[in-house]
Amino acid sequence: MRYGILTGLLTCMMVVQAAYSQFPRVLKDKIDKVDSVAAKFKDAVVTEEEEVKLGEDISTRIRDKYGVVQDQAIHKYVTLVGTVIVKKSSRTSLPFHFIVLDTDGVNAFAAPGGFIHITRGALSLMKDEAELAGVLGHEIAHVTQRHTINAIRNRKGFQMAANEKSIGSNPDLYKRFADEAFNVVFAGFGRADELDADEHGISFSANAGYDAGGLSLFLTALNERNSGSDSKQGLFASHPEMDERLQKLVAIVKSNNWTGGAIDQERFAKNMTYKPVELAKIVAGGQGAAGLAGESGGDKKKDEDKKEGDDDSKKKSRFSLSKLKNPTGTGEQTKQSAAVTGSGGSRGVDNERAAKGGPNPAVVAVAVTEKEIDEFKKEGKLKA
Repeated sequence: MRYGILTGLLTCMMVVQAAYSQFPRVLKDKIDKVDSVAAKFKDAVVTEEEEVKLGEDISTRIRDKYGVVQDQAIHKYVTLVGTVIVKKSSRTSLPFHFIVLDTDGVNAFAAPGGFIHITRGALSLMKDEAELAGVLGHEIAHVTQRHTINAIRNRKGFQMAANEKSIGSNPDLYKRFADEAFNVVFAGFGRADELDADEHGISFSANAGYDAGGLSLFLTALNERNSGSDSKQGLFASHPEMDERLQKLVAIVKSNNWTGGAIDQERFAKNMTYKPVELAKIVAGGQGAAGLAGESGGDKKKDEDKKEGDDDSKKKSRFSLSKLKNPTGTGEQTKQSAAVTGSGGSRGVDNERAAKGGPNPAVVAVAVTEKEIDEFKKEGKLKA
């Protein structure tokens, strides 16, 4: 009896030991498989066509959230500035689109494929065309450097099946990728990508003939606006610390001797009529028309809504720099009104992203000819 029990125990121990001896190999196989999938995804091809489609989808979500300023003249002006910079970028073949969002929140979003969004709130903080060029150059660089695509590639939680060779291989994979891409664009990029966009963006705008200090001046104004908040806001939410950024920008300008470029405060003033709204007075929205996070699977913590904005639908007209209205709220008065008092801080809420948006998400179609671009450069004393 005892012998039988001992024999049974010995047999069980041998089975357990055999199984245990296989455990490291099984675990290693599983790890190798996961690593293989991750490596495979990093090598996966995202074609330019797929990149543009992603950008279109993300742009739709952003426009549904904030609405679009229905003013063709403003869009034409921003498109001209942006196009001049794109021509000095590293991806001139992309079909870039420049969209002015109808919200007081100060923000900008660069979607893959060349979809650049800037809010009228951001435009209201600027004092000249060089600042606009600096911000647009930064956003354009996010696209040329493929920061959205690369950010998803580096996410360990995003996997592909063994038979999937591209994001267009099946609809479910594309949707998952699009949701991740939206989250990256809406939440903001990491420190390394922001600094990379600073460096490349300032190169694009400076080579186009703009004063290289434009981005620094805008960031300084943004810093003042954010001074009364106890948390980072909008464009600040994921960006590096301001001192570090400004020091790096100064070093880049100095090392490349990018001085004496165009500023063009007068032309900017002819085109911009927006007044800044203090951060503490930004009106937050509720549930957006398209749901944004609700429908797309985006980050619910970032979910905000549309605002009943200004009705600019009757302002459409042919582009003419001489016909645009004179600005209001520019210069020192604008700078002062943009500052936020300590008592009006946002207290942990991202007012810029949560700002209400306008009611109309329709794209304002504009086209610029090579002749118009050349005339725009000549008038602004920009580089050919």
